[in-house]
Amino acid sequence: MTSQYRVNYHLRAHKRDSFIEFIKGMLLTPFALPTQPALAAAGEEEQGAAAAAAEEEQANAERYASIFGSIEALIDEHRQCTRNQIPAHSRLSKLVPAVGTFFTPLPLQRAFLHINRTNRISARRHVPPSFNDIRRILNMAQVLAIAPSLRLVTFDGDMTLYADGQNFEHDSQLVLLLVRLLQRSVSVAIVTAAGYGNDAPRYEMRLSGLLHGFKKHRLSPAQVARFYVLGGECNFLFRCSPDYRLQFVDDSLYDSSLRSWSELQVQELLDVAEAELSASVARMAINARILRKPRAVGLVPQEPLTREQLDECALSSQQALLKFQGSPAAQPCDVPIPFCAFNGGSDCWVDIGNKLIGVRILQGLVGSPPHATLHVGDQFLSTGNDIATRAACCTCWIINPQETHHILSELDAVSPQP
Repeated sequence: MTSQYRVNYHLRAHKRDSFIEFIKGMLLTPFALPTQPALAAAGEEEQGAAAAAAEEEQANAERYASIFGSIEALIDEHRQCTRNQIPAHSRLSKLVPAVGTFFTPLPLQRAFLHINRTNRISARRHVPPSFNDIRRILNMAQVLAIAPSLRLVTFDGDMTLYADGQNFEHDSQLVLLLVRLLQRSVSVAIVTAAGYGNDAPRYEMRLSGLLHGFKKHRLSPAQVARFYVLGGECNFLFRCSPDYRLQFVDDSLYDSSLRSWSELQVQELLDVAEAELSASVARMAINARILRKPRAVGLVPQEPLTREQLDECALSSQQALLKFQGSPAAQPCDVPIPFCAFNGGSDCWVDIGNKLIGVRILQGLVGSPPHATLHVGDQFLSTGNDIATRAACCTCWIINPQETHHILSELDAVSPQP
């Protein structure tokens, strides 16, 4: 019963990625049909059985690689249609109507072969290529594609650079990899939902291990000046100073026109969000408090909530805000006041603005076009706050800081050295 419930829950649209599901479907046939059950081998037959298993694994790898090559071709054709301003006419759009924009080619075949050497996906007999397998292959393909032209990398905070609700530790293995990005003249930014206004010391406390690492590695003023923090999704911008401290950047010092809403509009929207979160608390008898900030309102549980409860709060808030702005069928990015209603893993928040705006602000600051910008985060489902960045740049979908370390290690290995 529990397993069936989990299956049904994951079939919900807000818990699926249509492009990954499409690739999973394409890979299921070569997994199921050609694979033969292994025969029992003993004595003199063992060597022959091992050779046959190796041949079968190689054949499976070639079948998978062929399919990834075909998907590469679909992406290339979709990119050409996008350049011609007719993306809906691509073959990929017909197969995956919700597919978005690809800012670079994706060498999926090369990425699969790279991942397969370690994970041996083609050797599996009972478990077909999974959601996570494909997610990692897409990440690897994106790293291979963007490495030569990379100018800006933006990161989510919690569960991307450090554990949920924790700080960036001094002994984090990510410090050296982020330092190496800055040394290669790549701009680095943390785009986080954490909203502390213009209170730089609070952000410094969360990032103390990273800032200490900059000092330890004696980064130059020019190098640390390429490090930014953008809090509240897109509302509070900071830049690293030569003394390895964060300095608040006033709106007048950069183009903040993407945040063109008035204070009255902000408070009206937050009133609606607060009312909906309060209604969710009452409807589900949740033990939680509602926390109001200048640019956000959140539900902070007093005891752990289930994923389903947090998703319900996020989706009901999202719908209420879309209805309030007269666009119930739109997306949170396509309304007069963009917002982000998301499941934070242990809480639920509604922020004014979103990371799409945040990334575009940073792209304007450092002069990085979409094909040279990479966002790394863990919240790419519709109840997450990283998904909006897909409209502005290339992305890598990770699930924890260990995967971020792996991605940055691969990026470091294929990038031009300083």
